[in-house]
Amino acid sequence: MARTKHLHKRMNQRGISAVLVDLVCEYGMEDGDKLILDRKNTTYILEEIGRVTKRLERIRSKGGIAVVEAGGAQITTYALASYSATKKKSGGDHAIQ
Repeated sequence: MARTKHLHKRMNQRGISAVLVDLVCEYGMEDGDKLILDRKNTTYILEEIGRVTKRLERIRSKGGIAVVEAGGAQITTYALASYSATKKKSGGDHAIQ
């Protein structure tokens, strides 16, 4: 959305950066012609980010996770650290010699 000169002037006067305005636009609640991100909603978002961070750390500790999908269904999943690319290239234990 376009930003007016008036908005830029008020941002400078009030110490509100463009990044903060973008966050309000993304996560704020509509109230008429305004978007509002209040203390309560900000606290909720921060708590949710904490939960997501913990989950992402679990995924990272596994070396990543793959989910195999086909025909609109999730078929299987595995930790990437458990998958050996060298086995795939060599054909693993099932290679014909």
